[in-house]
Amino acid sequence: MRAAHRLPTSPARLRPVHVHIENSRAAAPVFAVTPELYADALRRHPWADGILRATIGHDFEEFDAAMQTAEILLATRFPRENLGARAPGLRWIHARGAGIDHLLPLDWRPPGVILTNNRGVHAPKAGEFAGMALLVLNNRLPLHMTNQRHARWAQVFSTPAAGKTLMIVGVGQMGGAAARYAKRLGLRVLGVRRNRRPHRHVDEMFGPEGFLTALGEADFVLVTVPLTSQTRGLIGRKELAAMKPGAGLINMSRAGVVDYEALRERLISGGLSGAILDVFDPEPLPADSSLWATPNLIITPHVSSDDAAQYIPRTLDQFFENLHRYLTNRPLRNRVDPATEY
Repeated sequence: MRAAHRLPTSPARLRPVHVHIENSRAAAPVFAVTPELYADALRRHPWADGILRATIGHDFEEFDAAMQTAEILLATRFPRENLGARAPGLRWIHARGAGIDHLLPLDWRPPGVILTNNRGVHAPKAGEFAGMALLVLNNRLPLHMTNQRHARWAQVFSTPAAGKTLMIVGVGQMGGAAARYAKRLGLRVLGVRRNRRPHRHVDEMFGPEGFLTALGEADFVLVTVPLTSQTRGLIGRKELAAMKPGAGLINMSRAGVVDYEALRERLISGGLSGAILDVFDPEPLPADSSLWATPNLIITPHVSSDDAAQYIPRTLDQFFENLHRYLTNRPLRNRVDPATEY
């Protein structure tokens, strides 16, 4: 049971506000804000009772009517055409996901409307998945699974993970959680981030200029960088060729960051020992995709970072805490920077 979040400003001093929550029936239930989950969150944030008026819509059926009075929109996807006219009172959009690549470019955003995202909600589950994936690659499970499919008995022995090197491309919330798990396994951790800001669980941080150098030192490469105009195609043939022979790769970011055809060729040739891919374009991955039959590859259907029980509760807790900041005229957390696109 989560504890109630009690904030100092009394409800009497906060003005009423209308938030519209948009769901998709086609999305997995883990991503749906149900009336029950919303009511649970309101009980954890009792200060908002009587302040927040919420409407919940599905597949844009109630969107235009609700947006006539909504000041806040909480959604993953929503109609962006003429949004300023459709939502005259809109002041804040909270994107119910960490990646906002599906919303780029941001030229649709009405002037003065703040955009925030779900950074941090995914970190606990993502860190655990990354730790699992590192052990899977280290113990050569992609190869063993390929051999199993062909009824081929081939003993390939591995060594412990401790002392090996992990490179994390994009040390944000998810990458930072992965770094913490990697240190528990005894790995040396290299990080690459645009601003080169240090991280407590990263032994050495590189900027973009050190990208190829770090790739050449890594036994494992984990991709958790956002997909932007700057990171699209970041890991192509040149970068894959720069990786240490026999290294492994994990992509928990977006498919557009990595050249999957070049990766497939490296897996077939044995240049890389294995890969784990959780993200694809399009999704679901078509049945005729050559990736399904690629040796030494494990495919997971975009499930690495979304907690089946806590994704929406964590999202709503983050939203309510930001809502209090919004109503008390303080800067919002997780604000998207149009210049960096995340």
